[in-house]
Amino acid sequence: MKTTGDGLIVEFGSVVDALRCASEIQAGMAERNATVAPDDRVEFRIGLNVGDIVVEDGDIFGDGVNVAVRLEALAEPGGICVSARVQEDAAGKLDLAFEDLGEHQLKNIARAIRVFRVMTETQPLSKPTVPLPVPDKPSVAVLPFTNMSTDPEQEFFADGIAEDVITALSRYPSLFVIARNSCFAYKGKAVDVKQVGRELGVRYVLEGSLRKAGNRIRVTAQLVEAETGKHIWAERYDRDLADIFGVQDEITEAVTIAIAPAINRAERQRAMRMPPANLDAWAAYQRGLWHFSKVTREDNALALQYFKQATDTDPNFSGGFKGLAWAYMHAAGVLATHAAAEAHSLAEALARRAVELDPADAEARSTLSEAMLWSRGDYDGALTEAERARAMSPNLAFAYATLAAALIFSGNPPDGLAALQTSLRLDPQTPNLASRMNLMACGLYLSRKYEAAVEVAKGVVRSNPD
Repeated sequence: MKTTGDGLIVEFGSVVDALRCASEIQAGMAERNATVAPDDRVEFRIGLNVGDIVVEDGDIFGDGVNVAVRLEALAEPGGICVSARVQEDAAGKLDLAFEDLGEHQLKNIARAIRVFRVMTETQPLSKPTVPLPVPDKPSVAVLPFTNMSTDPEQEFFADGIAEDVITALSRYPSLFVIARNSCFAYKGKAVDVKQVGRELGVRYVLEGSLRKAGNRIRVTAQLVEAETGKHIWAERYDRDLADIFGVQDEITEAVTIAIAPAINRAERQRAMRMPPANLDAWAAYQRGLWHFSKVTREDNALALQYFKQATDTDPNFSGGFKGLAWAYMHAAGVLATHAAAEAHSLAEALARRAVELDPADAEARSTLSEAMLWSRGDYDGALTEAERARAMSPNLAFAYATLAAALIFSGNPPDGLAALQTSLRLDPQTPNLASRMNLMACGLYLSRKYEAAVEVAKGVVRSNPD
């Protein structure tokens, strides 16, 4: 139909003819390039699709053409990518095989398209790669968000969200987050999350898209377990674009706050499926967290066992020491199974060990803040550690909760209650909700808001009668 600078758009009456032509072109180019220096070679990418077209003034338009263009962009140099319809129509009619690349959301195409790579002698199955080992802690790669809008300026907005999410997640001590440059190497490419997981050595992949209509914007995000392709979490955000940077910050915060708990839930479920004898330090720690979250005497005793197993398995893993400190503080202050003075003193020693092992761990700093408060009433020390934790990880709910406790009991309940509200906003489904609300009742009491304190306390008793 026409040339497009460095390309051609060609219409065929037969799928078989189109695919035969494409494969013969690529075979001919490979033969020609065999004697040409790499820097001097001309290599083609070809995309094939079957679909309706609109003919106008000697040109063709429509989704049928647009999909073919996107498929061409997915192909490697010297390669051919086709839609599922092409693969179905041509299967068995030519001496060619196909590699299923899965469904892809192509730019400016509303529906997902299943893509196949044509396998030839010159274009073998995917290049072999050596999978990177997956770290012990949960690992995540944030892929560039796809701009589904016809407005090219939204590309910067989409990139900004992905970059900000990477930065925000990097502040979580419990996560291993792949750097921006490695994640953005996949920009504009068709990706298979399983392949991304292998190539980057991660357990989870976050992908998303952005679409603009008028003065409204829609951002979707989904978290996928790379090994299985299972969706862990997905959400959609609709916003007005009155303040584009404000919207970017708001969506980044919302996505970040949702992802960390989703990963934690998935990690605990994974640990619960493993036989106890096969648990490594991280899995034992996650198993301990699962029991710790139940807030019963029996489960807290099991949590202590699994946290101890984590420290025995890896004495340099700070998570096990944090977990032991939490469980001892719960045993003394919540469940009344241990003498308070002894348990709180032990908790402080364990928290200090966690900080020594990982001084940049905001959770360890928060744990030490809480332990210093309960073991010795060290308000200044507790405030210092809580502030350090908040500075290290501005979206860590636990940091705000320990800051709230230090403020409330050191004579500043109004600021403490404000910090507590931030903690509850960041983690509204925390398994420690009863303790957080108990802290709120104390803050209201010390603010002389007695009726409000009574109502909150009654609510805690109703939700946790034990």
